[in-house]
Amino acid sequence: MLILQAGGLEAAIIPESGGILSRLTWSDSAGRRHEVLRPSPDGKASTASPNFFGSWAMLPFANRTFGSVVDDGEARFQVPANDPVGTIHGFGWQSAWDVLEHDRGHTVLEHRRIDGPDPYRYRARQEIRLDAAGLTIGISIRNEAETVLPFGIGHHPWFPCAADTRLVMQAAGALVFGEAFRATGQESFADGGPYAAPRAFRSGSVTAWSFLGWDGRARIETPSTGLAITLTASESLRCPVVWAPAGADFLCVEPQSHAIGAPSEPAARAAAPLRRLAPGEVLEGWLRIAPEAL
Repeated sequence: MLILQAGGLEAAIIPESGGILSRLTWSDSAGRRHEVLRPSPDGKASTASPNFFGSWAMLPFANRTFGSVVDDGEARFQVPANDPVGTIHGFGWQSAWDVLEHDRGHTVLEHRRIDGPDPYRYRARQEIRLDAAGLTIGISIRNEAETVLPFGIGHHPWFPCAADTRLVMQAAGALVFGEAFRATGQESFADGGPYAAPRAFRSGSVTAWSFLGWDGRARIETPSTGLAITLTASESLRCPVVWAPAGADFLCVEPQSHAIGAPSEPAARAAAPLRRLAPGEVLEGWLRIAPEAL
């Protein structure tokens, strides 16, 4: 486990378990300690099933590919299944990452895929940096195959959610979902979408959005704990998924480069597709998580 520290922030990273950022805590000026990301109940990270805590990389595509099919309209192939519906969140979260650099407030991790039953061959990196005001994660993937392939990237933060937690973010539109989160089309918002104005997030039913045209900023406020979190992301990660089960004690705002289901679903691909990378070409982006006292 790697520990990073800067100011009142401390992060824990487990390279061998998917390169997961397993914990992020912040001590405010009054000495109160806040869990900025949802902590693991037992401190353990799994590569057998997705982790419901911390934050971790999604690549070479984010979220779901139904039936384990990757089809961008030009290339079509199967990838290994890791979920009942097909393949979820790619391969990075199930892989060990090598530590290339590490100091008190910074680390660089690398994961390479050099074989497998599908064409994906790539070199992925995460650069995780703490400063006194927040945490920044840079993520990149380089196509190391000998052919053009469709790629996507993202990161999957899990934020604590209390009864009074509210989410504020704006987007131009979203996918329309049919059964099992399969896209059937898209809709436009005239007013910035369902979270344009502050509102309590927790709901008695599942929350699931694949937003389009996000402005790159989301704010999560919890008055009962006195914590506000601002999430920002690069232009390349402006297709966030927002998800939580009914009544959950967490919420997910997942910056990613393409719409949910885009690896396999024509309607999602039409809205926000994967990026076709030539051999040696790189897709990259960043997200930043900054806590503050309310």
